[in-house]
Amino acid sequence: MRVVILCGGESSERDVSLASGRSVAGALLERGHEVVLVDPAAAVPVLAGPLQPGSGDAVDGFAVGKEPPSSADVPELRRRMHAALTGGPVLELLRDAELVFLAFHGGWGEDGHVQALLEMAGVRFTGAGSAACAAAWHKGRAQAVLGAADVPVSERVLWRPAPGDMPPGVQRLVAAGPVVVKPVADGSSVSVHYVDSLPQLARIVAETRSGEAELMVEPFLPGREFTVAVVGGQALPVVEIELTTSVFDYTAKYQPGAVGEVCPAAVPDEFSSLLQELALRAHHALGFGGNSYSRTDLRCDAGGKPVCIEVNALPGLTSTSLLPLAATGAGWTYPDLIQRIMDLSALSTLSTR
Repeated sequence: MRVVILCGGESSERDVSLASGRSVAGALLERGHEVVLVDPAAAVPVLAGPLQPGSGDAVDGFAVGKEPPSSADVPELRRRMHAALTGGPVLELLRDAELVFLAFHGGWGEDGHVQALLEMAGVRFTGAGSAACAAAWHKGRAQAVLGAADVPVSERVLWRPAPGDMPPGVQRLVAAGPVVVKPVADGSSVSVHYVDSLPQLARIVAETRSGEAELMVEPFLPGREFTVAVVGGQALPVVEIELTTSVFDYTAKYQPGAVGEVCPAAVPDEFSSLLQELALRAHHALGFGGNSYSRTDLRCDAGGKPVCIEVNALPGLTSTSLLPLAATGAGWTYPDLIQRIMDLSALSTLSTR
């Protein structure tokens, strides 16, 4: 097939996406597909291609830094990205492809913006549609939907900080014990903080420019952390994330050896089945069908009960990412996983005819 991979983008996960895109490109070439690698937010969008299978063409890897890219670059990246996806040679390249593989993470690539543009342009792409992506991206709304579907979630307070403002609900949660504070719409554990006092929380809020970021405050869960990927209608083996820090932050996620990741997780079969059932329930509750994929993150409370933290619409596909690890636990190679994601898009096309 002629496949265009979209990666990079304008989000705080831009570097992760560039690494995912290159990994996907290598897998597609191995499977015999023609590949063009495109970053619509770059000054020169076509990063590589067309690359032909069997020709010796290859794509260099991309190392993810310890810190996410600067937010100061976002306005210009968004301007370029919007222009590229709504007209001109990039849009024509997408329309000419047999499939667009979305290797975006975060921002417009995962919140439904890009999916909506591609839907309007009649372009076939991998992963969930715009509605499911939007439902999962806003953690506050997603948690409300999941709770209504009997997926265990934490108590939470949504808060857009303003000078001198500390809502009573936030004060109550902090007084009751440690909390986790994070943006209500972001990914890769960017700007996630473990907070155990109001003065500490005030310092964190002071670093966030007033009104620019809505935060979610929820109780810190001290138990074990797990993640379960769902590909189509199949829940993959459970991965346990063995932390050396309080939270699974950006650095821990993308620096090899920063945390332990075990698949399959060393848990009783009944508990593993429960985690997989919760992931499937979350997948369907947010509108992910049998023709898409997702990854649900769960953490246990002090009593060992699993609680859903979030659902990822476009989980990482780098060499150190959790979805490829879960696929290995299922007996799939990395190219197997990428091909299965592509095959799901064919089911999506058939279901709309």
